[in-house]
Amino acid sequence: MNNETSKNALNRRDFLKAGGMGTLALTLGSTGVLALGSKAFADSTNNPTSGFGGYGPLVPDPNGILDLPQGFHYKIISKEGELMSNGAKIPGAFDGMAAFEGPNNTTILVRNHELGAGAAFGSNPYDAAARGGTTGLVVGPNREVIKEYVTSSGTIRNCAGGATPWGTWLTCEETRTATHGYVFEVDPGQPENEMSRTPIKEMGRFSHEACAIDPATGYVYLTEDASPSYLYRFVPNDLSQKPGALQKGGKLYAAAIEAVSDPSASTFKTGQTFKIVWKELDPHLCREDAKAQNCIEFSRLEGAFFQEGVFWFDDTSAGDKKLGRVYRYIPHTNTLELFYEGNDAREMEYPDNICMTPWGDLWYAEDGSGQDRLLGITPEGKVYPFAANRLSDSELAGPTFSPDGNTLFVNIQSPGKTFAIWGPFQRRNAARAREMSYAAPANLEPIVSEKVAKAAEEQGMSILEAAAFERHGVKLI
Repeated sequence: MNNETSKNALNRRDFLKAGGMGTLALTLGSTGVLALGSKAFADSTNNPTSGFGGYGPLVPDPNGILDLPQGFHYKIISKEGELMSNGAKIPGAFDGMAAFEGPNNTTILVRNHELGAGAAFGSNPYDAAARGGTTGLVVGPNREVIKEYVTSSGTIRNCAGGATPWGTWLTCEETRTATHGYVFEVDPGQPENEMSRTPIKEMGRFSHEACAIDPATGYVYLTEDASPSYLYRFVPNDLSQKPGALQKGGKLYAAAIEAVSDPSASTFKTGQTFKIVWKELDPHLCREDAKAQNCIEFSRLEGAFFQEGVFWFDDTSAGDKKLGRVYRYIPHTNTLELFYEGNDAREMEYPDNICMTPWGDLWYAEDGSGQDRLLGITPEGKVYPFAANRLSDSELAGPTFSPDGNTLFVNIQSPGKTFAIWGPFQRRNAARAREMSYAAPANLEPIVSEKVAKAAEEQGMSILEAAAFERHGVKLI
């Protein structure tokens, strides 16, 4: 911005002071009042030095394993078949994962193993004839594993799950039998304790995928990997949010929309919002109850994450082109919205595990045909790649950031590998994370010129704010 332009244009701080409009862009961004249109902005702002829109093109990995943007590095910190600290072999089928803060600047990972029937790999299993479970890794500040150990065992097809605000991991069984199909709570600091082998039966017997907890209420939101699948909510009897509290039971519900007669989510359009009604279920026969009560039927639900007042989840094979969708549910308004639908396999193909980055973007790991990737969506609706798995016969899974935000951990499922990835990640940005919660859906993002986008970046503004200022006659350039 030149000096003459500076005289005629208010910067963000001056505008907010003068106009008292600190929430203007927030309101406009959430109501869709701004100019709407295509991804004109998204295509013009791929700055490889900034996470706000991606990190540039992926660089082919000379080792033929994992392509990353320039400036990023990886280290394989754990491999299937190698030895844990007790000398036993590391089980395979690496899947969902979470990272917790450990002592002495360490990170503690809890990792799922999506294995079926067979001999349990732990010493205190729920079922001695089930091979699934979870392992823990204590990772030092140099990204080297200090300790690797079993945290729970004797479960089946531990696919995904969710981290709790109180530092435990909810591992979910992706199966439904007479004795399996439950959620288990795993405390990495108390491995293989009685809690880890006790199913939380009132959280439902179904083919679980992932879950996430609203820290404001303690309610648990759960996805189901089945077809059709339902969206569940568990309201605990004990809302103290501490280890073991969930095992005191609660009530299970599924989402329904009473305003529509067709329960299929396939009719939803991007940007549509629906008021949700939660139908109480018998946790042992929850699928049957959900169908009988005309609850919403999704194609096949996968990943889940809760951030800044919003529950995010994806439907892996939904949409007109069956490439996947991303939804968000806002508890305080009790509204469900289709945020993004894949219409181009170059941008989305069967999203699976999801996470939110420390700077506020949503990232999803693909489980499609051919090469699977880790991609991001910005609040402005731009999709960008971050990683590509060159081992095309196996999926990426379990993306999770270290508590300090400096390291991304992610798995390749088979043969199992856990990666630590570092580089010029954007710093933690709570404001941008909140912006993701109210941003207009991806086909409704505001159009701004490349010059305005650049001016916004120079002044530390979001595109939503810049578009709001432009619309109300405030010149940024």
